[in-house]
Amino acid sequence: MRLLKQLVPVAAVALAGNTAVNAVQGNTLLTLVLGVATAVLAVLVYARMVRWSERRAPVEVAASGAAAATGRGALIGVGMFVAVIVNIAFVGGYRIDGLGSVAGALGLAGFMAAAAVTEEVIFRGILFRIVEERAGTWAALALTGLVFGLSHLFNEHANLWGAIAIAIEAGGMLAAAYAATRTLWLPIGLHFGWNFAAAGIFGTEVSGNGAVQGLLHGVTSGPALLTGGEFGPEASPYAVVFGALLTIVFMAVARRRGTLVPRRGGVRADATATLSR
Repeated sequence: MRLLKQLVPVAAVALAGNTAVNAVQGNTLLTLVLGVATAVLAVLVYARMVRWSERRAPVEVAASGAAAATGRGALIGVGMFVAVIVNIAFVGGYRIDGLGSVAGALGLAGFMAAAAVTEEVIFRGILFRIVEERAGTWAALALTGLVFGLSHLFNEHANLWGAIAIAIEAGGMLAAAYAATRTLWLPIGLHFGWNFAAAGIFGTEVSGNGAVQGLLHGVTSGPALLTGGEFGPEASPYAVVFGALLTIVFMAVARRRGTLVPRRGGVRADATATLSR
């Protein structure tokens, strides 16, 4: 019941926010404001539901250290995407064909903020965390990563390989980031940084959602096996490899910090663990 008590209100915020943002597409300021408002409201609702259903402080979204952890996550996300797009460009699969739109990038920042926060709260804050308590960290990572990947099949240019790639590179990596830090701010920043770099900076598709207009007018060409095709660079093998490598790094950090949760009957991870530990 805890899962439903937390999931339903946050999902309602995500749905309402997504509807509102889509309704004002084309208006940069409103898209930015509504996107940020959706992100803030999702965190507040999640925190309130955790206090009510678990009788504890929601330390995983504590304000202390939030900006620093989110910033670190964003840098990692941007850096990861840069590594992916450079490799794709090296084999002739991506080129910059002029400048894009600053206004478009700002609107995308709001859209991506809403998406990153609501998805991290739902998939890592609620699903992963609650499943982990019973099944352990590794099983929860695999299960929720798969669900996260399959959820992208509803996107406009989605395909099965793209969903599988998302499950490996993002579902696993973001859950591992949470397991290592026991804060949602790092995976939120990582998620936002990756998405914004893809769409808002380099002008590529994100998870098959359709054409975007970022700071650069990016053009992808060549074999879909290398570039990700209509799904975007997330379906590129480079993204899968880099995401898997980061997953391994985060899980190694979690093991060193003692924040991994064993299957059933194990001691719950200390949710107060932070990057500074």
